[in-house]
Formats: sequence, structure tokens, C-alpha cells
Amino acid sequence: MNMKNPIKFIQEVKQEAFKVSWPTGKETLQGALMVFAMAVVMSLFFLLLDQVLKFFLELLLRVSI
Repeated sequence: MNMKNPIKFIQEVKQEAFKVSWPTGKETLQGALMVFAMAVVMSLFFLLLDQVLKFFLELLLRVSI
């Protein structure tokens, strides 16, 4: 690629940008909702895991006293 001509470079970048298949609004919303749903699921999973580990740790500490 020849970087001596910045105008040509900008034109090529513009041409490539038009070739990109941009997601539709519906696809963007679906993706955002999926990310949100997975964040909720994972936060509930880690909350549950934390509570289970806390229970066993308290049990272990109570037995050792």
C-alpha cells in the first residue's frame, strides 16, 4: 500500500466502509438483549455460587471452633 497519497488512502477507506454489512436496528437490539440476558444469568450464577461457598465456609469454621 502506498502511503504517499493520503487522499487516495482516504478514498480507499471510504470504499471499504461501504462494503461492510452493518447490522440492522433489529439485529443490534437482539444482540444487546442477549448480552443483557447473559449478564443477568451469569450474575445469578455467581450469586448462587457465592452463597453456597459461604455456607460451606461458615460450616467449616463452626466445626473447627
